[in-house]
Parts: sequence; C-alpha cells; structure tokens
Amino acid sequence: MSSQEDMGRAVVRQVARIVKQACASEDNMFGYNIWTHHITLVVQNGLLLAERLGADREIVELAALLHDYAGIKNRDWAEEHHLYGQAEAGRILGALGYPPDRIRAIQHCIATHRGSVREEWQSVEAEIVANADAMTHLQRIPSLLYLAFVEHGMSVDEGVRWLRAKLGRSWAKLSPAVQEIMQPTYDAALAVLTVPPE
Repeated sequence: MSSQEDMGRAVVRQVARIVKQACASEDNMFGYNIWTHHITLVVQNGLLLAERLGADREIVELAALLHDYAGIKNRDWAEEHHLYGQAEAGRILGALGYPPDRIRAIQHCIATHRGSVREEWQSVEAEIVANADAMTHLQRIPSLLYLAFVEHGMSVDEGVRWLRAKLGRSWAKLSPAVQEIMQPTYDAALAVLTVPPE
C-alpha cells in the first residue's frame, strides 16, 4: 500500500470516528440509529456500487460517511444539510490535510445526494452516493417509521403518506440499473405502506 493510500485510510478512519461521535451525541435529533441503520449501510451500498462501476472508492466512502453529517451535528441545518454538509466536509477534510481537489469531489457528492433536491451529478461517485442513500431508505423501512412516528410524532396515516412520498423520491433518484436491483424491495415496501380509503 502506498503512503497516499495509507493517508486515505487514516482519513477514512478519522472521519468515521467523527461522524459516529456526532451520531452518539445527545444533540443528534435522529438518535444513534442513524449511524447503525443508515450511515453504515450507505457506506456499504456505496462501496458495492463503486466496485461494480469502477469508481473512486475513497471518495465514495468519505462522501457516504459525511452525506448527512451537517443535519446530525446541528438540527437547524437538517433541512439544508446537503448545503451545510459541503462546508462541514471542507472544514473536516481540510483540517486533516486531505487534497483540495478530492475535497471538492466529496463536496459535490454531498450537494447532490438528496432526492428532494435534484441536482445534476457531475461524477460517477456523486451518482453512486445518491443511489446508495436511496437504496438504504428502501432497505431500512423500520428506521424511517421510527423517524416518522417517534421523532416527528406523526399519526399513522400521516406517517405512511410521508414515508410513501419519501420512498417515491428515493425511487426516482435511483439509476435505472439500480432500480432493477431494488424493484422487489420497493414493491414490498409499498405493499405494506397503505392508507385506508377515507
């Protein structure tokens, strides 16, 4: 392994530690579950897609670790966490001596990962992080139910409508090849998330 690869692995470990600590903080409105049920799976999905598509694994892994960090760190940033997240990624990675061009690549991934805020992907890594995030939403329905009913205090019908809309945005964000992989999971989620007619 080269010294550059060693440095990259060290940065990944430090960033993972920073994000995990933020997830464990009492100030994190999502609870520690966002680490165990979301961030770690986005990383896994991202690395799987990076391997298949020949993308830069380190860029994908760091962006996946940091994609929701701003909203975890500060609840006031949650709505615009993709924007605040760019700045936070720059601050954290800059302090670790990470190369500026690679920081910019990670910032682009963070800025374009959301299904509700459509931005054009300028790299395969950005497409992968957005897909990995959306895949995770479809794979971790219980954590989204917790978010709707416990964290947001929604009624059953409200929560189901919110979740169906969120899953619809996640589905629309997926690339066609990933939609093919995730179709059975998406269909199963929608079959369970029904609201009785009024």
